[in-house]
Amino acid sequence: MHKAGFVNIVGKPNAGKSTLLNRLMGEKLAIVTQKAQTTRHRIFGIYNDEEHQIVFSDTPGVLEPKYGLQEKMMDFVKDSLQDADVFLLIVDLTDTSEPSEFLIEKLNKIPVPVLILINKIDASNQQNMETVIEEWHQRIPKAEILPISALHGINTELILPKLKSLLPENPPYYDKDQFTDKSERFFVNEAIREKILLNYEKEVPYSVEVVTELFKEKEGIIFIDSIIYVERETQKGILIGHKGEAIKRVGTQAREDLEKFFAKKIHLNLFVKVKKDWRKNERDLKSFGYR
Repeated sequence: MHKAGFVNIVGKPNAGKSTLLNRLMGEKLAIVTQKAQTTRHRIFGIYNDEEHQIVFSDTPGVLEPKYGLQEKMMDFVKDSLQDADVFLLIVDLTDTSEPSEFLIEKLNKIPVPVLILINKIDASNQQNMETVIEEWHQRIPKAEILPISALHGINTELILPKLKSLLPENPPYYDKDQFTDKSERFFVNEAIREKILLNYEKEVPYSVEVVTELFKEKEGIIFIDSIIYVERETQKGILIGHKGEAIKRVGTQAREDLEKFFAKKIHLNLFVKVKKDWRKNERDLKSFGYR
């Protein structure tokens, strides 16, 4: 008997969805930073063992969209609410803002199991945790609730056995040696974007999109050319920095991560170009994969 299904991870920005995906997969598939809106795309992580295949779907955090890019990000979230066998709702225990009524309403209506993971318990106290658990029992009565720390691995070992018990009987949806639906170039783009999120402040990281134009392996070395697009000339100057030092730092950090990911030597070239107001332009968004 083989079991397989889609487990969709949803929640507000910065709740810890990508950290959890990486923890469950044992691989760094999704980039992680402290900045909201780090995740822009829907990423599949495919967990396999002999009798199970779990297709994890990591989605952008639920927010009120303010421009075209954010609308496309929310389309990925809406898609994820159509096709799950199990939902993992990640709740940040330290987040004191109002929960997403949109998600609560959807998860109460959907006729599949919901597991609520109360994340970041290492950053709170027992009394607060018990209060939050009770609040979520009332918001989504059918859900099972588990307090965890995705970052520190507290109680995360309980998640996979639970999910395996909830999966329907199915043959595998993907080859058993496949661990994601994304291309090599996607992971290059994301590695570069992560370093930009970590190294720059204010609006610059959110105005960036990365496109890898060359990914070619020759004699054990992977040669990569990637273009970083920004919305304005001033952002281009900030990104490059004095005598190119800032962009060089990004390139070095991204290359080190990519060498670990691909287990090969990397030769990485970065170029910066301006594509004015791309986040609001429907044609540009489609060309960057936001459909």
